[in-house]
Amino acid sequence: MPITLNQLNTAPLAEAAQLLDGLYEHSPWIAEQALLQRPFASPAALKHAMVRVLGDAGTAPQLALIRAHPELAGKAMVSNTLTAESTNEQTQAGLTHCTPEELAHIQQLNADYNARFGFPFILAVRGPRGTGLSKRDIISTFERRLHNPVDFERAECLRNIHRIAEIRLNDKLGLEPTLGNQVWDWHEDLARHSDPGFAEQGQLTVTYLTDAHRACAADLQRRMLACGFDEAGVDAVGNVVGVYHADPHPNPLPPAGEGAKTLLTGSHYDTVRNGGKYDGRLGIFVPMACVQQLHQAGRRLPFAIELVAFAEEEGQRYKATFLGSGALTGHFNPAWLDQQDADGISMRAAMQHAGLPGTLEAIGALQRDPAHYLGFVEVHIEQGPVLNELDLPLGVVTSINASVRYQCEVVGMACHAGTTPMDRRRDAACAVSELALYAEQRAGADGDSVATVGMLQVPGGSINVVPGRCLFSLDLRAPSDAQRNALQRDILAQLDAICERRGVRHSREETMRAAAAPSAPAWQARWETAVSALGVPLHRMPSGAGHDAMKLHEVMPQAMLFVRGLNSGISHNPLEATTSEDMELGVRAFSHLLEQLATGD
Repeated sequence: MPITLNQLNTAPLAEAAQLLDGLYEHSPWIAEQALLQRPFASPAALKHAMVRVLGDAGTAPQLALIRAHPELAGKAMVSNTLTAESTNEQTQAGLTHCTPEELAHIQQLNADYNARFGFPFILAVRGPRGTGLSKRDIISTFERRLHNPVDFERAECLRNIHRIAEIRLNDKLGLEPTLGNQVWDWHEDLARHSDPGFAEQGQLTVTYLTDAHRACAADLQRRMLACGFDEAGVDAVGNVVGVYHADPHPNPLPPAGEGAKTLLTGSHYDTVRNGGKYDGRLGIFVPMACVQQLHQAGRRLPFAIELVAFAEEEGQRYKATFLGSGALTGHFNPAWLDQQDADGISMRAAMQHAGLPGTLEAIGALQRDPAHYLGFVEVHIEQGPVLNELDLPLGVVTSINASVRYQCEVVGMACHAGTTPMDRRRDAACAVSELALYAEQRAGADGDSVATVGMLQVPGGSINVVPGRCLFSLDLRAPSDAQRNALQRDILAQLDAICERRGVRHSREETMRAAAAPSAPAWQARWETAVSALGVPLHRMPSGAGHDAMKLHEVMPQAMLFVRGLNSGISHNPLEATTSEDMELGVRAFSHLLEQLATGD
């Protein structure tokens, strides 16, 4: 019989602690101390209370907790002396049925890990959906984390311990994140589509208007209709647009002459090359789950919901970042149609091949009238380590950072690496390297600013030739336009100075510029209310990544909600992940925001 949150809140301390026995391996003190903070408004509040207890305990108790855990497929498993909870988890992961070769490999990893870190490897083997990782996933994670820095790995063990406790608490409470599981499954299903050359390697890559991209669009359109959207179709740039109509007889009625307005939401479904499953797509599936709930309840809201799965945000096939959302705001650049991809296919030709008109007239007709909209909201995986390190499932975005990007070239003189003295060289790569180090130092001294040289190439380079050319990218971001402009000014001035001093020349092309997009206060407050209503501690944070919301910000109020990522919040990477529990909270927060709007809050 599952226990209830009310039992935990009202039972005598000793009895409540007994009910939570086994959450943390041989360490009942964590739950006992957390229970001193009763009553808890939600299971999420109890989970975070235990996180805080362990975080405040200090290094020695944390290490003791880590060392209280058994090794995976270790001696305790072989001798049947695991706790009941650990036995269940290792069994679900198949670790009790390893082949001799698998067992030998895992035990060697255990030995190597203990020798390096001095504590056992901890992994929540029931995984992000709670149904169990495969042995292959477990072994690859083990191998990868063996190379982490010691302090980082200790923190990663603690995060996995909290995930284990979360799953065990769910079991005790009889909680199943049904909506989160569904959203998780939708991501897995959509990820079966990937571009050629990547699909064969098990990598996810979906770039603009490829066959995989169009297959994603068709899947999203079908799923929107299956969830209950009244309309769903693909527009002239490949966006998938679903509309759930407003209540035709709302109470109270809107003012005379005014129809029901629309809440706009969504995110992108294209990916970077060899990317993750959740970037962008989470912001499509979360509102889709909310509309499904409304439809199943036979309920309409006083406003319509328009969900847009934006066709392009990443700028991978063409230099046309935010193409999908830009078309809605009237910022589609006509020159984009003539751009060519790496195979010489123009965007216009790609559109026409995909069955789209490929005309400026059709694209221009997509521009939305902001007067018809309440605003734009977006849910997104964080794409960073902050929420993961804080052990918080949700974060409210205060602003999207301003950014500017350049493609640059430095030209020096290619010459013999053996015969050219060091003081006679005009080394293009060294000039760029010096700039990269300056950019790192300059951004690091400026709160929340970042600067990245993400691409660096020596065309035709050779081991015995001083580089005569160096191509590189420059990505600069800061919380405000003024801060970004100062960062840009200083780094470009340093580039000029370095090239002058080294006797090389350079060129640069600005490829993207985006203003900072602070969240509209009223909309940010709605997200804050929704998060607080779930019993989740409120955390406000800026977004260092660009999002479709920053384009919609140009024409209507916007605000974003972040969902925690696993694996230190890594994104644009196959390791990008989040849990079904966190996605469930994202769905519930979005539903709460809808309720606030429906009641006029």
